Amino acid sequence: MNNKFWIVFLHTYVTKLKSKSFFISTIITAFIVFGISQLDRIIEAFSDNAQKTIGVIDETNGWYEALQSQLQSNKEIKLVRHDKSEEQAKELVQTEKWYAYIVLDVQNGQPKVTYYAKNIADSDVTHEIEQALQQVKIAMMAKQIGLTYEQINALYAPIVMEKVALEQHAKTEEQLNQARAIVYVLLFAMYMFVLMYGSMIMMEVATEKSSRIMEILISSISPIQQLFGKILGIALLSLTQFILIFSVGYASMKNSDMLRQLIGMDELPLPLILYGILFFLLGYLLYAMLFAVLGSIVSRVEEVQQMAGPVTMLVVAAFIMAMFGLNAPESPFITAMSFVPFFTPMIMFLRIGMLNVSTWEIVLSIGLLVGTIAFLFVFGSKVYRGGVLMYNQASSWKDLKQAWQLTKK
Repeated sequence: MNNKFWIVFLHTYVTKLKSKSFFISTIITAFIVFGISQLDRIIEAFSDNAQKTIGVIDETNGWYEALQSQLQSNKEIKLVRHDKSEEQAKELVQTEKWYAYIVLDVQNGQPKVTYYAKNIADSDVTHEIEQALQQVKIAMMAKQIGLTYEQINALYAPIVMEKVALEQHAKTEEQLNQARAIVYVLLFAMYMFVLMYGSMIMMEVATEKSSRIMEILISSISPIQQLFGKILGIALLSLTQFILIFSVGYASMKNSDMLRQLIGMDELPLPLILYGILFFLLGYLLYAMLFAVLGSIVSRVEEVQQMAGPVTMLVVAAFIMAMFGLNAPESPFITAMSFVPFFTPMIMFLRIGMLNVSTWEIVLSIGLLVGTIAFLFVFGSKVYRGGVLMYNQASSWKDLKQAWQLTKK
């Protein structure tokens, strides 16, 4: 390969790698990922772990004892019986000796509960009390009609549904939950990085063109070498940032309980990760080619977003369909869309994660995707060659045809 290609490739990669924007965005994103992965510990560190004292004025027959029994295992709430006046209870709440107090009463055979606090913003406390009171009500009413505790437990025991897949080598429910979490994370990363770095290519091409640097560049290097030097240079940059951020996220999650809660295992499945990287790179090349070609026919930087709109909508549409497909991966629509090259990187990847996809389907989808990239390589290189020298007043989709015709002259 020509040395000039490597010059453009390395210059694009090293320049962007050393830029302040790359350093700052990587640090900020890694910090956000670290924060999300440690969210449970952060919330626990800032939460008020002090036990909340709740006064209870019981005007029923035995509800206080039953409620206390229900909340016995709750370490955040402490019930205190109050036999004095309600005015004294209000004073204890207003002076913050109590967190709140409740009045238990029965009207027309039904329980009536009133909750008093300085404010009612903390819904966790009221939710816990409501749940406990609901259980107390069931127990009290069941006792009135003569049901035993065993009968009550049998009546309200949840139904256990065991899911058994008859298809050979079908994934278990646990494996599906693991795959769903991994696929969601990688789909979101794919979506963000394709948009961010694809737009970066388009903006860089448009910036060079609007500053007339392009005229100097093409006198020393062919537009094709320049095009792929930029695309692959920024691809390596995006992969570098992705690996750095992913490593930070995985390392921080591995030392917390969140990884087990999300995917139920300590180690990530290597084949799924490799498929994720493959489709990430192919999807990036596909959309990067489109962004670069459109950037070549843009005469002013201000027009970049307008021309990038349709390509951006393709990425957004693929992401939305992939989110739908997470809950219905066997849908005929999702199956069909997984063979459409512009949607394949996300949708076929989610099908591989959620289902046992036939090898021929994977090969066919990758073949169609690679074929589309090859077609865009031929078509895009010709448009790029003519587009970089076009300086129209207003850019439009008609400029693609004009750029194509310029290469024939």
